[in-house]
Amino acid sequence: MSNPDATEAHRDAGPERLRARLRLVEEAAEQIGTTLDEQAICTELCRFLCRHLCDAAAVDLLAEATAARFPPREPELTRVTSAGLVKVLQAQFPEEGTGGSAAGNPSLRALIEGHPRTAAGVLKGGMSAQAAAVPLVAHGRCYGVLLALRAGGTFRDDEMATVHHAARLAAAHLAHARRHAAVQRTAMDLQRALLAEPGRPHPNLELATRYLPSGTSALVGGDWFEAVRLHYGRTLLVVGDVMGHGLDAAVDMNAYRSSLRDVASADLPPHRVLRQLDAAVAKDEARRPATCLLARVDPARGLAGFAGAGHLPPVVFGPDGTAELVRVPVGPPLGTGAGGYELVTRPLTADETLLMFTDGLVERRGEDIDDSLARLARIRLPAGTGVEDVLDEVLRHLDAAHAEDDVAVLAARLRRYPGQEPVGH
Repeated sequence: MSNPDATEAHRDAGPERLRARLRLVEEAAEQIGTTLDEQAICTELCRFLCRHLCDAAAVDLLAEATAARFPPREPELTRVTSAGLVKVLQAQFPEEGTGGSAAGNPSLRALIEGHPRTAAGVLKGGMSAQAAAVPLVAHGRCYGVLLALRAGGTFRDDEMATVHHAARLAAAHLAHARRHAAVQRTAMDLQRALLAEPGRPHPNLELATRYLPSGTSALVGGDWFEAVRLHYGRTLLVVGDVMGHGLDAAVDMNAYRSSLRDVASADLPPHRVLRQLDAAVAKDEARRPATCLLARVDPARGLAGFAGAGHLPPVVFGPDGTAELVRVPVGPPLGTGAGGYELVTRPLTADETLLMFTDGLVERRGEDIDDSLARLARIRLPAGTGVEDVLDEVLRHLDAAHAEDDVAVLAARLRRYPGQEPVGH
């Protein structure tokens, strides 16, 4: 005779098990793929499975170059993460079939055959274990394989379904992460192509530049610098920043550089260069506004003339390594059509280094810009620091590698030839 209580309990177990699985599915969606870092995605997958379904888990990935619709017959896998009990991960599996490199390796067999596999294994000491190997496939491409292991038991069908779901979810996030990484590489290649080395200054001027893309965005920025040779040994130095990010900002940045070269060829003073550039840009409503700082350096006279369009002022490092902010009148950004740019001049000697930069170098979230500039002005460099070293020291002092925005920076110094006396002596 059947037991009515047991029959009723069996009927209740089905819906309860289904509700539990649905809760796990929701939790997997929340906890797997919280970042665009592929190792973090794999770690989240393994930890989720170890919390709920298995004693140990690991993910092996194919190299990005070999991730494909059909993995090679001899795939090269790299274990990127694991979680759970180490001794369970060391389970041994008997060789199946005709042998080969995949014999006794459920992960390789699942990857080569293109579908999930389970395999019975043995732990050190004789305890049995079961492994579930699931290829990580999304959008028709295979990225690697998940291995989930349970000691002393087997996976139920509903548990296997949850493992498969978590693997598919992680694979989709891996596909997204790799597409994002590819876009980021393309963006940086484009940025480097657009932000080529500035035009060569006259030989009487030493020049060094750096560009550091923000680590928080895959988008191309609008930061740029330029050097334009003028008559009589003078050089026009330029640093600019188109507002925003993305391809449009990069295109506008390139357009600004081209327009500035054309205007600068007339050898106008810096403030008049800005006026003409502003008027030309204002006619194009599609062009994004930009900030810009110009410095016309005249080594023969030991003089530099500055004009700014909504840009931060430059800094001059003296022969003793101390910094001085150059007070340049702040005109409106380019593209407004308002004009109103002013010229300010300052002596510049061969013992001093001029530093021009975009706001990403100094600006920090929640900090007043005057405090940011004061932090730059407090930097003390060793006396006699070379132009290249000046940039490296400033970037190091301000932790520019972790800046929240792109950083473009330019340093220049009058070149002193052997036997030449310092200007003004």
